[in-house]
Amino acid sequence: MATITMLDIEGKEAGTLELNDEIFGLEEPNKNAVYEVVKNYLANQRQGTQSALTRGEVRGGGRKPFRQKGTGRHRQGSSTDPSQVGGGIVFAPKPRSYNYAVPKKVKRLALKSVLTSKVNDNELIVLNEINLDAPKTKEMVRILSNIGADKKALIVTADKNENVVLSARNIPGVRTDIADKINVYEILNHTSLIATKEAIEKIEEVYR
Repeated sequence: MATITMLDIEGKEAGTLELNDEIFGLEEPNKNAVYEVVKNYLANQRQGTQSALTRGEVRGGGRKPFRQKGTGRHRQGSSTDPSQVGGGIVFAPKPRSYNYAVPKKVKRLALKSVLTSKVNDNELIVLNEINLDAPKTKEMVRILSNIGADKKALIVTADKNENVVLSARNIPGVRTDIADKINVYEILNHTSLIATKEAIEKIEEVYR
């Protein structure tokens, strides 16, 4: 098992933690699984509300817009024809769902792959705990600076911690999540993955 040094909120060493190789130590992360899961996540975020009118839905078209001959223009039978200004749209897009499912095994393999990559790239920071007496953005900024995570960071706790959520929500590039709700896209989209010891233990319990 890989061993990682834990930090406290002051940025000082606070012991070590062994990581489960089944989740954090794959021999070869599966890039194809990661690609499929990210594509699925982004597709499921699409609203699918785009809509346009076909020639049968555009208002007008009751009579021939101009006479057949003598105008020097092409012949035309309806003002709703797609070639006319204000006419309908050919193969007009209509509201639809872009949602589709990805096998559970692929999702888990992708998650284990990105977690392994974070460990390999030294972008996983494990804290022994995050205890805030009250929501304070300034205090969260100080903690992130202490542990060397000033850039985009994803903070993962074992359960929802209201003080952590409220302290981090106004910091640009910083998001919070709970251990059993983390997703591949958010992990990839943030430079640092910050997790408490309890969160790591819960991840290993849920995704083993």
